Amino acid sequence: MSADAQLRPRSAAQGRGAVSISGSAAGRDQPPTTRTRDFGSGPLSKAAALIHTLLTTEALLLTTAAPGLIPLFLVGPTPLAALFLLPLGPATSAALYALHHRGTDLTDLHPTRLYLQGLRANTLPALKLWTPLLAWLTVTAFTLTHFQATGLPAWWALIIAATALTTLLWGAHALVLTSLFTFRARDTARLAAYFLLRRAKVTLGALSLLILTGAMTALLTEALPALLAAPLLLSLLHTARPVIAETTEDFTA
Repeated sequence: MSADAQLRPRSAAQGRGAVSISGSAAGRDQPPTTRTRDFGSGPLSKAAALIHTLLTTEALLLTTAAPGLIPLFLVGPTPLAALFLLPLGPATSAALYALHHRGTDLTDLHPTRLYLQGLRANTLPALKLWTPLLAWLTVTAFTLTHFQATGLPAWWALIIAATALTTLLWGAHALVLTSLFTFRARDTARLAAYFLLRRAKVTLGALSLLILTGAMTALLTEALPALLAAPLLLSLLHTARPVIAETTEDFTA
């Protein structure tokens, strides 16, 4: 691993409770202790802060990815799909960064600033992993859709499909790592491959999210996963907590 790899600084702000104790004088009864809570730190405020962060991050993600998503939805499946999906990689990475560093205090929320910070820091690192990932998945999808023309045995299709699924799971790990940590691209790729089996529960969690996304696309509309991208990415971050913790402890200075 890179010797100078380091975790990006956290920037989430949290509300803190305040305790107010009234004074007492000799010879007088001491009034009861009064505890007050800062505005914006209660459970309802935290829920409102989360909803605000999700909606803002979703809007920013769709805005960033719109130059590719709009023509893709209009044209439909096309060999140029990989090109249209290129902006989605940095947008997803920036959203993961913003959601990971989100604040819980309703009076101190900066999702837009965090998203833009993540976009500036992660665009190039994300593209270094996202571009070859899209290229490989495009070749795989083309091969499977034209499989009869290859003349290969049917069991080859299962191998190709399994390879594509493994690549998607590797990509989920890689996106989380490159969004939250500063590693060289090859180190991130190796770490993502390492965690595929090292953290099998995390990989299974990512698989369940992929299945959910595929089901929404197949049964409802392909636009639904895009509209629910922020909650899905928050779920991915929640699932990947063991990977994030181990990377912070063992692979950062």
